[in-house]
Amino acid sequence: MSEQQPNPYASDNGAPGNAGYGYPQPYPTAPGNAGYGYPQATPPAPGYQPTFGGAGIPAQAQPMAYPVAPQGVGGSGLALGDITIAGDQIITPSGPMPLKGAMWNATDFSRTETKIPTHAVVLAIVFFLFCLLGLLFLLMKEKTTTGYIQVTVTSGGRHHSTMIPAVDAGTFPWVMNQLNYARSLSI
Repeated sequence: MSEQQPNPYASDNGAPGNAGYGYPQPYPTAPGNAGYGYPQATPPAPGYQPTFGGAGIPAQAQPMAYPVAPQGVGGSGLALGDITIAGDQIITPSGPMPLKGAMWNATDFSRTETKIPTHAVVLAIVFFLFCLLGLLFLLMKEKTTTGYIQVTVTSGGRHHSTMIPAVDAGTFPWVMNQLNYARSLSI
């Protein structure tokens, strides 16, 4: 494994072969015609090797400018089921609603049951016959949570409700944290 293997895709002089399926395509000839990703105005200089550290960064290396969210917009991308907060609106399948003054509510329709699993009962019976410690297997418990949490929002004369499946006992506190955040954005 420590031995270097020759590149099967390289041409005779060791340079990479022609661009094909799976290879990065060359930079476009005209700036601004990038095919995917963030467009770059100019390609990096030939031989550019980025280094990590303060010294040794070439002068032509400029930080990339990323799009910035507009200022003064309330809310920052929160989703509860099919209810999404984007900017100053609540987006639902029944249409957008204003975020300002929205009323949020959650109802817990989940339940958590605790039971002794079947394999614990079998092990208790088997080991009870060999030694009396088999009864300790009856202390094994299994918790299962079923049901859902209903989240409703009312704003601008519209009403929407969604159901979030409860996967464990911590689902309802998580939904309430998200709901309290949404309430704080609605003020």
